[in-house]
Amino acid sequence: MTANEEHDDNSNYEFAYSKDFHVFSSSKRLSRETIEEMSRLRGEPFWMREFRLRSYDKFMSKPTPNWGCDLSKIDFHNIYCHATTSEKGGKKSGGDNVPESVGDMSSTFGTTKTEKRKFLARMVIQRESEAVYRNMRENLEKEGVIFINIETAVKDYPELIEKYFGKVIPPEDNKFAALNSAIWSGGSFIYLPPNVKNKVPIHADYETNAENSGQFERNLIIADEGAELHYVDGCTPPVHTASTESLHSAVTELIAMKSAKIRYVSIQNWSKDVYNLVTKRAYAYEDATVEWIDGNIGGRLTMKYPSVYMLGRNAHAEIVSFAFAGSGQHQDVGAKAVHLGQNTTSKITSKSISKSSGRTTHRGLIHVGKGAIGAKADLRFDALILDENSRTDMYPYFRVNEKDAMVSYEGAVGGAGVDQIFYLMSRGYSESDALSMVVEGFIEPFIKELPLEYAVELDRFVKHEMEHPPFNYPANLTLI
Repeated sequence: MTANEEHDDNSNYEFAYSKDFHVFSSSKRLSRETIEEMSRLRGEPFWMREFRLRSYDKFMSKPTPNWGCDLSKIDFHNIYCHATTSEKGGKKSGGDNVPESVGDMSSTFGTTKTEKRKFLARMVIQRESEAVYRNMRENLEKEGVIFINIETAVKDYPELIEKYFGKVIPPEDNKFAALNSAIWSGGSFIYLPPNVKNKVPIHADYETNAENSGQFERNLIIADEGAELHYVDGCTPPVHTASTESLHSAVTELIAMKSAKIRYVSIQNWSKDVYNLVTKRAYAYEDATVEWIDGNIGGRLTMKYPSVYMLGRNAHAEIVSFAFAGSGQHQDVGAKAVHLGQNTTSKITSKSISKSSGRTTHRGLIHVGKGAIGAKADLRFDALILDENSRTDMYPYFRVNEKDAMVSYEGAVGGAGVDQIFYLMSRGYSESDALSMVVEGFIEPFIKELPLEYAVELDRFVKHEMEHPPFNYPANLTLI
């Protein structure tokens, strides 16, 4: 078998999943009664029901943010709070016992069959509000690793969940964290015992297939002292008509105990009808490291700012993000690094591409608390604008309350250089290929941080978008 034959047929590759398995949705009307019914049907403990109701009250009392993206068109009463699918699950499956739709979804990454098997080896897939597939290697279970959906964790590990759930991101944090806390459904719970090193990534994939649906997964990940975890999540949505709208409002809480390390890779490629409003935050204790690798290439509007609170001495945070905004898109993204312990270090690198009247916004917050002696923070924004109708904005924020600290910032905005395009075309490359090479070089620092299957998808996405370059260089540019 040749290398080309081993690849699945991707001639009709789409950057969104198109199959519809939606069979049931709850009432659209968001109310205390809806939440109480949801909690009752799930058989949740009293404290979780009260947590949901308290969160609902916070959500209703908080105004919709009037900064960042335009959220005025969101109708929370026109979005289903909970939906189920025709493929039930969450149960552990063998590597060959994969739902047909899951196999189809994994094929869209453009990887070989061998890579697909690796991709499905440690994975949970959630469609709408339920898990439909979960597979975990036996060696993880033998090491005491807990990797289950969050609903099961509430029942099977009540003490762990009640102790940590909503402690990193409480409902009072913001309106959409409150919304998620009230109606959360699905998501992953992972616990690594002390000194367990998980080198092979654990994968999760989220799908929103029903029109006017909402997805509100809740992820809680705990790496105990000296443990190491590599976690990857992505999404594969369908494309609905322009008149529909869907909402993705997730909450992810990470806790890295003393000397632990968590690497969290997230790639969202929601369809153009999705409002992507996410809250992600990590606590890093003494000598702990948290790395966020965050990509945003889909959705109508995105507001996402992964953050790390460095609570202990020598904690480290590294955040690398990338955003692509095309026609009709506004990607409002960034990161936060909060230094509260001594000798803590952080590095934020944020890159974006704006094309076809798309808009990107970078927000970066560096906070150094009083007493965080020796803190060092670096913030860098890089934006590439490919046509005169696109836009990018940069908003760096610095709150430094300690004299013995070092903070640096650098921002750069520009277009694809005429000289670069000219040089590549003079070497025989077409206009679109030349622009693709410039763009690929620009995002290379981000792509190299990704697992293979996600790097392949992103590379194919960039090439697809560059087929009709909007770059406005002089009309008389010719090659002699």
